[in-house]
Amino acid sequence: MSRSWLDRCRHTLAEHWPRALALALAACALLPLAGRSAAPAAAAAPAAEWPSVWDGEALRPLALSAVEQRFATQFPGRIGRFESIDAVWVLRDVTRPTRTLHPAADCFRALGYRIDAARLESDDRSRLWRCFVAVRADGTPLRVCERIVDAHEQAFTDTSAWFWAATLGRSVGPWRAVTRVEALL
Repeated sequence: MSRSWLDRCRHTLAEHWPRALALALAACALLPLAGRSAAPAAAAAPAAEWPSVWDGEALRPLALSAVEQRFATQFPGRIGRFESIDAVWVLRDVTRPTRTLHPAADCFRALGYRIDAARLESDDRSRLWRCFVAVRADGTPLRVCERIVDAHEQAFTDTSAWFWAATLGRSVGPWRAVTRVEALL
């Protein structure tokens, strides 16, 4: 690999990967939805301001695209997108069990990404995350990690497991789904 090729890749990634994430989230809004849960809505916490720091990283708010805004109007909760020094974070606060909370891998697949190296990983605080590498047709890789945490700090790395636990009352909301996307160089 030549140095100039790496410089071009870094420049391209720095410019375009936040747009790819926005498109992935928009694609989720267009996926067929399975309908609403029959379970009663979880008690919603008062809307607080989004955090300015997450996992020690300063967050800068990013605007939602028009498609994301339309999706957010149907979403039972709220959606925020943020940028840190080396990642884009998507925080979704969920007030009731819903099938509109999709796994990030589904969203990236819908945009034509290939999903590689899917696995569970523990971070430096021993929290479990579902992580994978999303690769565009041009070979550009992104590392994506996600997890869902309930009001009692019970965590889920599988959206379907979260949905059924929430629907059956084994997990109490509100919930926060966290997705972190970073460019791999």
